[in-house]
Formats: sequence, structure tokens, C-alpha cells
Amino acid sequence: MPLLPLLPVMASTFSPTSAARALLPGSTSRPLFLAASASSGNRHLTFPSPYSLCFPARSSASAESNTPPYRPPGTLAGRIQPSRKGLDFRRGRFTVCNVAAPTAAEQEATASAAKETQRPVYPFAAIVGQDEMKLCLLLNVIDPKIGGVMIMGDRGTGKSTTVRSLVDLLPDIRVVVGDPFNSDPDDPEVMGPEVRQRVLQGDTGLPVTTAKITMVDLPLGATEDRVCGTIDIEKALTEGVKAFEPGLLAKANRGILYVDEVNLLDDHLVDVLLDSAASGWNTVEREGISISHPARFILIGSGNPEEGELRPQLLDRFGMHAQVGTVRDAELRVKIVEERARFDRDPKTFRESYHDEQEKLQQQISSARSNLGAVQIDHDLRVKISKVCSELNVDGLRGDIVTNRAAKALAALKGRDSVTVEDIATVIPNCLRHRLRKDPLESIDSGLLVIEKFYEVFS
Repeated sequence: MPLLPLLPVMASTFSPTSAARALLPGSTSRPLFLAASASSGNRHLTFPSPYSLCFPARSSASAESNTPPYRPPGTLAGRIQPSRKGLDFRRGRFTVCNVAAPTAAEQEATASAAKETQRPVYPFAAIVGQDEMKLCLLLNVIDPKIGGVMIMGDRGTGKSTTVRSLVDLLPDIRVVVGDPFNSDPDDPEVMGPEVRQRVLQGDTGLPVTTAKITMVDLPLGATEDRVCGTIDIEKALTEGVKAFEPGLLAKANRGILYVDEVNLLDDHLVDVLLDSAASGWNTVEREGISISHPARFILIGSGNPEEGELRPQLLDRFGMHAQVGTVRDAELRVKIVEERARFDRDPKTFRESYHDEQEKLQQQISSARSNLGAVQIDHDLRVKISKVCSELNVDGLRGDIVTNRAAKALAALKGRDSVTVEDIATVIPNCLRHRLRKDPLESIDSGLLVIEKFYEVFS
């Protein structure tokens, strides 16, 4: 099979983008060769990629006729073989066909293999102490509309370990198969753009499955494109469509977005989180293309107050605030060290020893989520909650809303259908302490101020 010089493109890596760039003026590098087939009459460009490009071969008759010969980039006059999908240029058309798309079975097998090989997670039921932090996390799993948790405390107090151990307790949700936004097939507010369009067109055959709520880690060094998503220039060139490559906010939709050391996060990423947390949507403006998708997530952050304060705008977006202190009891500290040593020695056996307790917590969370809508709170209790917020000079109404939601979630967790005063007393310090105005001369903890005002109003 003879080799014919085609177009000068990058010789090290071959992709539809590089092939498309070869059709445009300005491509420079070493030549790529095209294999011509005499039997089919077409030249097939083959390279290690899930795509293939097909060009019509020039016949010998055309070479002898008055048809202009094949010319280099910038003077392309030939017609490239069209297909169902193509991008029209003034001087030609090309198409890229996906010939190696993974099937649903292959995707499921890949996910199963990744789950088996992932790093073992410390069981949530094995966390010793830190009841305030654990309660705030459980309440947000029961009712995601509470708005997330901000966990501040000393170094080495198990903040990150506790948050990541929450993965095993997350319940299943219904999602559309193959959708990168974890779209809810029943709620248009959390549907991706493609699923929403299919629903509006009357498509009732959406493939639906159940999946665990996802937890996404946001690293401090992430770029804005990785967080928000970007336009896939490769598909834009090859298929002529607005191809969006989802980022971490898309993956976290209907899930949990965890930011460790959130007080060290760059300001431009803080602005992105503020925008998404406020509207529940993420809008990407790239290359003259605008794409919006839902980004409703539970925002969980952790940090050490000695390393810096959090911006007030972002702090207000957290529904609850948990303070974590170092355990002072010597016996309890020894127990924590021994449990951690057992886990490091044999993670699988350690996790199996807490299997029953984990199952019990999962059932308790699932039951609380299903019964949350039936929980009621008396009007008098709502008035007193708002009075506490008013007398503490809490800005806005988020404190009132979050306290009501958290009290209902706690009642559901305890298996009751009505909120008591004890439920409110348990959650109100976590809902209001970070919303009080900071007084540099005040020596008392803000949580104690909330408790004092609570007993003053509710007594």
C-alpha cells in the first residue's frame, strides 16, 4: 500500500483537533502520511484514536484532466466526503465519527472496578467523640436544603476524616443514565440542559437508574476551568456543536462539594462558589459560547482558624457552623489512637467490624429523609426562633430558615413528627453562631451568646 504525503500536522499525537487544524492555514510541523486503498477508492487516515477520518481518493482521470491538482493547506479545493455530522467550511467539509464509544455495560464494569480498588474509608460509626460535627453532617444529608456545614477546629481533630467517612452513609438517588449532571428525571430544576430539552419535547423513555450521592473534593490548586467546566474545542471543530466539558460543579450537582482548608481557597474560586451557591446554577462563558447547567450541592468546608478567617460572604453561605476541639480526656485519646492503629493495620477487617452500626445509620438516615415532609413545627416555636434571631441582630433571614429546617431534620432523625424545644436548643447555636456580627472586644464565644439568648426567649 503506497504512502502519500497528506498535510503537515503534529506527528507526535494525532486527534481530530490536529486533523481539523491541518485543514486550516498556518499548520506547521513534520508531515503525516495517508494510506491509499485501490479497492475502495478512498484514503483512510488511521492513527491510535477512537476517531477515524475518511477522505475521497483522487482518481487517475482527474489527474489527467483539467481538474486542479491537490494543493496544500490554504488552497484546498477538493470536496471532503460528507456524513451525517459535519462542519462546513468555505473550502471543504470533514466529519469525525466515534468508532469506540463505551457501552453501558463497560461503564458499569469500570465503575465497579474503581470502587473495588479505591482507598478504604474510615467508618463514620467509628469516629470517637466530635458529636457536634457528626450531627451537623447527618442533618445536611437528611435535608440538603439546610445549606452545608462549615467545620472549624484545631489541627489533627479528624475533620477531613469525618467528612470523607460520610460517603458510606450517603443514600441512593434516581439519576438519568449517562448524564454528567446527575439529572433528576422528575425535577426540572436539577436537570441538565440535554435532559431538560428531551423532557420538553415529550420524551418519556429516559433511561433511569439509582446511584449513590457523589462527594467531590475541590483541591485548593484547582483552576477555574476545571471547577466550572470549559468548551470542548475538539468537538466544536469536528462536529460543529456546542460541546461542553463538565467540571467539578457539574459532577457535584445533587451531591456534596467538599473543600478542605477552605479558608485558604483562592479568591477567584471563592467567587465561583458564591455565584453557584446563590443561584444553584453554573454559567460558563467561553469562546463566544454560553452554557448553563444546575449546580445544587451541599457545600462542606473545613479549616483551622489559626490559618486565617473566611470571607464573610462565603461564611454566610454555609447553613451550619460546627466547632471542633481537641479531646482532653486521656482515656478517650488512647481509644482514638488504638482505633486508628487497628484501621491502618487491616482496613478491611476494621470496616467489617463496624458493618452493623453503619447499616443501622444508613437505615436511620433513609427513614428520616422519607419522613422529613411529615414533620411539623408549631407556630409559637417559629415566632420564638425569629425573635432570637432578631434580638441577636442577625442579618437577613437565612438564620431563621436554616434553624427551622435543621430542627425538623433532627426531629426526623429521632423518629418524631413534631419539633420540640430540645431540638431547637440543639441546633440553634450551629445555625446562628457564624452569622453574628464580630466584636473584636468580645471575649465570650458566639455560640454561648446564642445559647444565652435562646434560654432568655424560650423561658
